[in-house]
Amino acid sequence: MGFITEIENFRLNENPNLLFDFDTHQTKTEIEKINTENVATKRYINEYWTSKQRQANGIHEISYRACFKPQLPHFFIQHLTKKGDMVYDPFLGRGTTIIEAALMDRKIIGNDINPLSQILCESRLCIPELISLEKYLDIIEMNTTEKADIDLSMFYHPKTESDIVSLKNYILEKEKNNELNHFDRWIRMVATNRLTGHSAGFFSVYTMPPNQAVSAQRQMKINAAKNQKPEYRNVKKIILKKTKSLIRNISFAQKKHLLSAHQTVLFLNNDARKTPEIADDSVHLTVTSPPFLDVVQYAQDNWLRCWFNGIDAEKINKRITMSRTIEQWTKVMQGVFDELFRITKNNGYVAFEVGEIKNGAVKLDEVVAPIGVKSGFNLLGIVINEQKFTKTSNIWGINNNSKGTNSNRIVVLQKKKGL
Repeated sequence: MGFITEIENFRLNENPNLLFDFDTHQTKTEIEKINTENVATKRYINEYWTSKQRQANGIHEISYRACFKPQLPHFFIQHLTKKGDMVYDPFLGRGTTIIEAALMDRKIIGNDINPLSQILCESRLCIPELISLEKYLDIIEMNTTEKADIDLSMFYHPKTESDIVSLKNYILEKEKNNELNHFDRWIRMVATNRLTGHSAGFFSVYTMPPNQAVSAQRQMKINAAKNQKPEYRNVKKIILKKTKSLIRNISFAQKKHLLSAHQTVLFLNNDARKTPEIADDSVHLTVTSPPFLDVVQYAQDNWLRCWFNGIDAEKINKRITMSRTIEQWTKVMQGVFDELFRITKNNGYVAFEVGEIKNGAVKLDEVVAPIGVKSGFNLLGIVINEQKFTKTSNIWGINNNSKGTNSNRIVVLQKKKGL
């Protein structure tokens, strides 16, 4: 049974409140039959979602390397779940899937080997009032004599560095004493995302975009090439400015949904192949995107964020599974899918987003599809969302371009016991 027909049956028979004009999409959908490792399926190619069709909530605007847009999980959450269902992401990253699910009044579970993910996500479930946050920031003392334990002079003006270190020490001390409140977590999250960037909205002098912290040596070269030196940046004002941007279009109802999700959220810091804290047959939908071989160095990119949060980046790097070959990656993903099959409810779904690597020679959707089937899932098809792109998507060795478009490749599977 094809993906569109299967999803339409789900909508009509199991959840009549789900609304989507499949007929309209079907008339425009390009269907491509494929066979990979003796698993026959179809690719459904269309523009299923775009940023123009539905503006993403500002609360998502946290920079993180290699993350998908909120419109992707929204599509699958909207059409494959209902309010109160459990949505999971085993490779949490910045938390796009679970934040979007929470906004849509679903329950959530997030897992990532990198503890930064929880820092980036948990605070956004408990949004502070702006006026109260400003008053709270005012009482945090900034010690002008503080200096970092590493040389950060190539990034920050001395007074900015003192403010950052003061804030770091304040937060880590409260964390040590188990005294962190929702203001502290929010401030930590925003500060973590303002450490470095390429505008006056960041604490640093001009550098690479905020999802990638360059090395100190590389920053010195950037400074020399641009004939620049760090200027003073007001840390508290930048935190407030970013806060205003994050919450600019969030409604009272959405705040309530986020807070409700926080009451039952489960954050894990596990290998995605071993999540015993998640009960059997408990997840309605997983939407995720795994690391693509070893082309993205998460710990290396986040070294400065780890420093600010008192996290040992090298220790995290050793825990992260970085597969250097397709064979190694496939073995790891097989373990992930075995675990996903265990925790997925009967009739539940997995939407697994992947890209192309090696200049398009390897299409990971063709690798993932038979892995999911081997774990016991029923393969519904591969959804390829195509839209015109305005920025390059051939970065970090990952190529999602096809026919002059920016493409997402999502393998869609369903757990069907008793077939």
